[in-house]
Amino acid sequence: MKNICVYCGSNPGRIEAYADGARALAKALVDRGLGLVYGGASVGIMGLMADSVLQLGGRAVGVIPEALKQKEIEHKGLSELHVTKSMHERKTLMAELSDGFIALPGGVGTLEEIFEIWTWAQLGFHAKPCGLLNVAGYYDTLTTFLDHTVAEQFVKPAHRSTLMVEHAPDTLLDRFASYQPPTVHKWIEKSGT
Repeated sequence: MKNICVYCGSNPGRIEAYADGARALAKALVDRGLGLVYGGASVGIMGLMADSVLQLGGRAVGVIPEALKQKEIEHKGLSELHVTKSMHERKTLMAELSDGFIALPGGVGTLEEIFEIWTWAQLGFHAKPCGLLNVAGYYDTLTTFLDHTVAEQFVKPAHRSTLMVEHAPDTLLDRFASYQPPTVHKWIEKSGT
């Protein structure tokens, strides 16, 4: 593994624990020699994550679409900044540059990004690990719901297990290092067959 993509909020969130979680993940990445790939902004948890990696001597690569460059306030001090034409191009490039994907606390965009990349894994488009860093219990109710999707037989247990959930960055990254994708394939069954 060389780079980890981190999806996170462009807002700081309600409690300081979210910033602490970003700092802890930044330290864990740098300690392991892993680069950061993220959304390219200088604000919120996104900016804090990049600043923390850079302050610790790590590498931070941003990917931001042209339309959001001004709105999100692009980070000017990154190791690299890629500007894309669209959100789709942004997400594709982030996936190509990364060897694993972690969601810190964030809003709808963060959820959409981790769910899309997790779906790509489920469909066999990539074999890279995906996880939630469950800072201050942020993802507790989401993980309960995801377990419900398995109980209701919309998600296979093997696919549910590929979205790892941990409270500590080092534990999550240890699991990433030993990750083996499932051999169960996703398909849609026709009713009555």
